[in-house]
Amino acid sequence: MCIGIPGKILSVGSDIHQPAWVEISGVQRKVNIALVCEDSPAALLGRWVLVHVGFAMSLMDEHEAQDTLMTLQSMQVVGYPGNEEK
Repeated sequence: MCIGIPGKILSVGSDIHQPAWVEISGVQRKVNIALVCEDSPAALLGRWVLVHVGFAMSLMDEHEAQDTLMTLQSMQVVGYPGNEEK
């Protein structure tokens, strides 16, 4: 099964060929934004994206992203930020 996980874009490069930093469940990761960037990468700052294998696959609104995260957490697919097992 392949799933995408919502993440919030924290920073971007000057063009679509540079990775963005996205926060996913409290962890920051580099993500390719070429598939979702239609304008300037700066327009994506603060936006939510669905991330799969290092690529932002689609844009999401915050409500949809939070609902998806809650569902994934209830299925124990993703961890709860700040509640990691030691």
